[in-house]
Amino acid sequence: MEPFPNGVSLEPGPGGLDRLRLEASEGEAHVFLHGGHVSHFQPKGERPLLWVSRASRFERTHPIRGGVPVCFPWFGPKAGAPEAPMHGFARILPWDLVEVTREPSGRLEARLELTAEAAARGGFRLELGVTLTLSVGRSLRLALAVHNAGAAAARFEEALHSYFAVSDIAEVRVHGLEGTSYVDKTEGMARKPGAAGPIAISAETDRVYLDTTATVTIEDPGWDRRVVIAKTGSATTVLWNPWVAKARAMPDFGDDEWPRMLCVETANVGEQALTLAPGATHVMTATLGVE
Repeated sequence: MEPFPNGVSLEPGPGGLDRLRLEASEGEAHVFLHGGHVSHFQPKGERPLLWVSRASRFERTHPIRGGVPVCFPWFGPKAGAPEAPMHGFARILPWDLVEVTREPSGRLEARLELTAEAAARGGFRLELGVTLTLSVGRSLRLALAVHNAGAAAARFEEALHSYFAVSDIAEVRVHGLEGTSYVDKTEGMARKPGAAGPIAISAETDRVYLDTTATVTIEDPGWDRRVVIAKTGSATTVLWNPWVAKARAMPDFGDDEWPRMLCVETANVGEQALTLAPGATHVMTATLGVE
C-alpha cells in the first residue's frame, strides 16, 4: 500500500483493535478494521453524527455497539441456524485496508474489503465478497459493494446499521417515511400502513419500511439540527430504538443510553433480500450529513 496521505493514521483503538483515523478538511471519521466498522463521523464545527455505547465490547469476537455496523450476508438471526452470529459475520471478522486517497476537494477516501476467501478463513463459506468505501468530508458517503465470485446465483441481505446521536428520542421527528408501509417486529412481524405525518418514537421501535428509496431526515430540535440520510441501491429502511427493557437486557448497551440514539438503517432485508448472478456486483450507498 502507498504511504497514507496527510490526515490519515492507523492506530490501536479500544481493546487494541486497529482503527483508521481520517481527518479531512471538512470532517473526520474513524473506522475499525474489525468489522469494517465506522465508529465516528463529525463534520467540522458540528456535533458527532454517530452514537457508540459506552458499554460496547471492543473484542475481536464481538461486534461494536453503535456507529455503523455492516450487517451481511443476513439480517437478524439466520433462518434455520440459531447458533449463527446475529446480523451475519461481516461485523465480527477482520477486514483488509486496501487503499486511502485524498481527493482534490480535500475529501479522504478509504477502501476496505472482506473477500470470500477471508470469510472462509473465519469459518464462513460463501462465494460473496464485499467492499466498503468511505468518502469523508462535510458528509460521509458509504458504498457497500457485494460481488458474486461463484458459479451460482447467491441470495443475501445487507444493512448499514447506522446509530445516530440525538439530544432526546422523545423530541426528535423522522421525516421521509410518510405513507410507507412497514413490518413491525415488536408485534409479531405485523404488516402496517405508514403514518401520514412525521414519525415520533414513544416506545420500543423495530420497523422494516418496505419499497422505499426515500431520503430520511432526523429533525432534532434539542440540538437545532437535521441529520439527513440519503441512499441508493436500497429498497428498505429500518428504524430502531430499544427503549427501556431491551436496553437493560443487552450487556453491551448502557441501561440509560436509549434516549440518546436512533438507528436509521440503509438496507435490503427480509422480503427485499437480493439475489446476485454469478460475476455480478451490487452497490448500496448511504450518505450521512447535517443541516
